[in-house]
Amino acid sequence: MCDASNYAVGAVLGQRIEKHFRPIHYASKTMNQAETNYTTTEKEMLVVVYAFEKFFSYLIMNRSIVYIDHSALKYLFAKKDAKARLLRWILLLQEFDFKFIDTKGAENYAADHLSRLENPYENIFD
Repeated sequence: MCDASNYAVGAVLGQRIEKHFRPIHYASKTMNQAETNYTTTEKEMLVVVYAFEKFFSYLIMNRSIVYIDHSALKYLFAKKDAKARLLRWILLLQEFDFKFIDTKGAENYAADHLSRLENPYENIFD
């Protein structure tokens, strides 16, 4: 499960056991100044790349399902005129065996919660 907000990204690695999702590992990070300027599609792709780098040892030789709430990512791999940054990320992800499945943001509780970190650039003295 992956989710991005305006200032942070969150991902949950888990497995299904008897139709129940069991989390294995949680990961989140705040975005730097440059990453906060990314488009929504770039932010959602950033969290997928972050998750695959973070959980590399779990995912490298296994078939995976990525639950996302941004359906445009599914079609990005077929697009030929994407930005250079997105093309680099697509090339990086091609070594993994995975597929995207759309979920509603409300159903993606854990990853959504992890991506809702506070704004690190907010001036606390105002």
